[in-house]
Amino acid sequence: MKKQCNLLLILLAAFVSSCTDVEDVPALYPEYEDVKALSIVDKNATAETKALYSNLWDIQKKGFMFGHHDDLWYGRKWYDEEGQSDTKDVCGDYPAVFSFDVAEIMDDRYQNPANEIRKRVAVEAYDRGEVLIACMHLNNPKTGGDSWDNSSKEVVKEILTEGSTTQVKFKGWLDRLAGFALNLKGSDGKNIPVIFRPFHEHTQSWSWWGSSCTTEDEFTALWKFTVNYLRDTKGVHNFIYAISPQIDSTLGRDSFLFRWPGNEYVDFLGMDSYHGLNPDTFTTNLYTLSRLSKELKKPCGVTETGVEGIQRDDVPEKNYWTRQILAPATGQFISLIVMWRNAYDPGESGKHFFSVYKGHASEKSFIKMYESSASFFSKDLPEMYQMAEALTVN
Repeated sequence: MKKQCNLLLILLAAFVSSCTDVEDVPALYPEYEDVKALSIVDKNATAETKALYSNLWDIQKKGFMFGHHDDLWYGRKWYDEEGQSDTKDVCGDYPAVFSFDVAEIMDDRYQNPANEIRKRVAVEAYDRGEVLIACMHLNNPKTGGDSWDNSSKEVVKEILTEGSTTQVKFKGWLDRLAGFALNLKGSDGKNIPVIFRPFHEHTQSWSWWGSSCTTEDEFTALWKFTVNYLRDTKGVHNFIYAISPQIDSTLGRDSFLFRWPGNEYVDFLGMDSYHGLNPDTFTTNLYTLSRLSKELKKPCGVTETGVEGIQRDDVPEKNYWTRQILAPATGQFISLIVMWRNAYDPGESGKHFFSVYKGHASEKSFIKMYESSASFFSKDLPEMYQMAEALTVN
């Protein structure tokens, strides 16, 4: 059993004293309603998907699951080595959450041989009892550019136009995603549940689905179109639908609900957070997210975060994990915190990494976070695919 380290208590006390001049200071261990029933977007979701959903809610009462994007596929100094993980190299355990991207499964890159690696490691994660979450850096179906091609404001409008060339192409991409989801099975032969977060960071302007290219009505219609097509037309019943605005500065409730598609179309409240080395901002936004989770009775979490290079002014941030992640998250009501990827760079010529790896200066801090009872890694997880006690999902 993990033991809460004394350092954490010191950090928490320091944090509270540093926030006395901040309006609405986040409370440690806020109260939560004893919810007994949750509602899910897909009423025909598989038993394992509903069970995962119940556990996403239940685990929020106890702590947060640590996750890392592409952690099982490649790391700072290795690529496609079975059983390998930068996280495991440091603490001896895998992340509780494996994040990956499904765009190259869907769009014109679908014949990429790396998709077989992506599928294999996803199955490995599920077989260990870990949680899968997927984003979608999807190419622009109208211009042929990448997901950051915001040169046209007509893309979503054309996707929503019945019979248009862009809609036909987009449906074909969703068909590929559905094929992947329906054939993604664990060693138990069951469809693997995935927290699916399409059109992430829609609060920003850089994507073809983002704030500069769509109206509110267009974005919400696109979201509903996608959910309806996957769930009702293609029969995909192993998705939990997550929305993930990007929240980098201290913002209020309305920013988390930017272009909200409706309670009946969202299962999970995410937040992509690139706030830098600013734990006060992170703590306040986690508190807002926690409160919103309780209000809407939907689980929540940090779907992307990190500081590139884990450094400040080119100096490694040795206490990053205790000060910037653990302390802000302790006492909140969130299910997961997912770090962005560690690019494969064996020569260490660049600094495109967002999580720990063997030899980084923050290793000791990471191990302290790992040893905390507030953090969940693979070995700490309950049976995530069996219904949580005293909860039902409708």
